[in-house]
Amino acid sequence: MTLTARIKIFPTSEQAEMLLQTTRAYGEACNCVSELVFESRKMSVTFLHKQAYRHLRESYALRSQMTQSVLKTVAARYRSLKGNKHSWTRIQFKKPEYDLVWHRDYSMAGRLFSMNTLVGRIKVPFETKGMEAYFDGSWTFGTAKFVTKRGKFYLHIPMSKEIGEIPTASIRQVVGVDLGMNFTATTYDTDGQSTFYNGRPIKDKRSRFKQLRRALQQAGTPSALRKLKRIGDRENRWMMNTNHQISKALVHRYDPGTLFVLEDLSGIRGATEIVRLKDRYETVSWSFYQLRLMIEYKALLQGSKTIAVDPRYTSQRCSKCGHKEKANRDKKKHSFCCKECGYRSNDDRIAAMNLQRIGMKYIAEVVA
Repeated sequence: MTLTARIKIFPTSEQAEMLLQTTRAYGEACNCVSELVFESRKMSVTFLHKQAYRHLRESYALRSQMTQSVLKTVAARYRSLKGNKHSWTRIQFKKPEYDLVWHRDYSMAGRLFSMNTLVGRIKVPFETKGMEAYFDGSWTFGTAKFVTKRGKFYLHIPMSKEIGEIPTASIRQVVGVDLGMNFTATTYDTDGQSTFYNGRPIKDKRSRFKQLRRALQQAGTPSALRKLKRIGDRENRWMMNTNHQISKALVHRYDPGTLFVLEDLSGIRGATEIVRLKDRYETVSWSFYQLRLMIEYKALLQGSKTIAVDPRYTSQRCSKCGHKEKANRDKKKHSFCCKECGYRSNDDRIAAMNLQRIGMKYIAEVVA
């Protein structure tokens, strides 16, 4: 498992200037190499090293490892364009950030990070609250990215840990998890208990973001466009934090050895494009996949397991008699009434019940 930890660091004013000086040089060097790649259409790091290494060292005062990072960063960005339907374009590096290789550009020095800059190493304290689990010796650190936003400084560090597969025979609880908009998540477990995570406040807040965004777009002034970007960043941070809270509450509600059964919503964008225009933003931009990933990795860390299954008909099939019919479900009222046996319930709860039964069937087949 690999996670990216976003760790806040606290440099002094002098150290902050050293870090900013390094990001400026790193960005200028990346743009220099980007022009070389754009003109030559060659992305081989070996080629770029021969053509640009000495120039980068002399012109931007970069250290050896940092120069290598520049070459790899630019090559990786251009390789990501392969297969893109858009035409070949020059990539520009504008964000104030740079990469640091573990044990070469940065390391741990007690309760401090030792970081490379253009003028030597600096040691900076960092926020430890909530990060204790990552420093227990079981995680390995990857290449970090130094990032600065609104006067604050962060290290984004990929951390990896070997986690064994949870044996299916050890599963003691199966939980169906239906993701949606009216209820962000609805669960149904082996004990017949359901939990509803209300999505209405989220939907309302996203609507307010949309209205504010529309007003700023209509204004069209430079200050409005700058604020538009800040609004987008703020909405993304809020949504990510909300998904973290929901996934944590959901996973920690159950003991280790739980199987969480979720819908595979990888095609959700195509399915939701047919909604009314006024509702399209809230529907299409909903972060189902992000929430699913958070549930998956939190479950794995706790000693549980997740599977993603075909979502078709989970809200139309009666969980009691198995009768499947589109008319069973009333989407507007979020209700379900089986036309065969008359069983009634919330449509999201029905979906969670069907997912839970799929999980039970999965275990029975694997164990058999």
